[in-house]
Amino acid sequence: METITLGKNVPTVPPLCIGTWAWGDKLFWNYGSDYGPEQLQAAFTAALEAGVTFFDTAEVYGMGLSEKFLGQFIKQTTQPVQVATKFGPLPWRFTGQSVSDALTESLKRLQLERIELYQVHWPFAFFLSQETLMNTLADEVQRGRIAAVGVSNYSAAQMREAHQILAVRGVPLAVNQVRYSLLTRQVESSGIIATARELGVTILAYSPLAQGLLTGKYTPENLEKLSGARKIDPKFGKEGLEKIAPVISLLREIGEKRDRTPAQVALNWLIAQGNVIPIAGVKTAEQVKQNAGALGWTLNNDEIAEIEKITRPWLN
Repeated sequence: METITLGKNVPTVPPLCIGTWAWGDKLFWNYGSDYGPEQLQAAFTAALEAGVTFFDTAEVYGMGLSEKFLGQFIKQTTQPVQVATKFGPLPWRFTGQSVSDALTESLKRLQLERIELYQVHWPFAFFLSQETLMNTLADEVQRGRIAAVGVSNYSAAQMREAHQILAVRGVPLAVNQVRYSLLTRQVESSGIIATARELGVTILAYSPLAQGLLTGKYTPENLEKLSGARKIDPKFGKEGLEKIAPVISLLREIGEKRDRTPAQVALNWLIAQGNVIPIAGVKTAEQVKQNAGALGWTLNNDEIAEIEKITRPWLN
């Protein structure tokens, strides 16, 4: 499988990442109701079988359970796995030591001595300055506990500042993890994508299927199937679904020619942007197999242009 380098001269990973927010999370994902450890173990195994060995987690996912599950599953395989996790700059974390301590706890839960990527979960650092934060992360690169430094939800200006602080230490900023899909293209119009290209920063795209809107599963005719937060989200209402119908229709049309699903076409479009890795959240082996169907083929230039054109209303 082809691989992508995270930023400049740092780890190489598959062009698709497995998201583990739902692993152990009861609040948003109802962990323990319709899925549990067995389903997550099967999802992990299916990912490795598909060659997708890059996993994204965070200390806050499932209050640490996501990292614990991932660590347990990694221990049961001899296959190399690349792990990305995240540090939450909470108000009471205002020293460099608090950053290192959080990393230590994540590594314990993951049962690892080193991870490929450590990301700052959001840009609001409260009493912790970006200088202290980035310099501590550079220290951890030198200590060998992390291979690459990343940020998440940073604006173009915030990304540039982090890049500059790290550059003084000779450490490249590897990634910026942002919400990016055909229905959330604001990262293009806000300059984040252009700045990332300029700086050599890889984009990790979370919610690449717009909470499932791009799967084609939800239509104005089957609103009664909605559950949880989708019931009150206007994007999943009749008007919202009617608005995206032309997009789903085009994805379906292109997919039918290639024996692919609308979701697989949507993920492939992101990969085709270059230097973009979609993070596909999964709970089951079947979801992994579906997402992995976005790999091993490429949209042609005309298809990419068609999809770009029809989704321009979502640039702003």
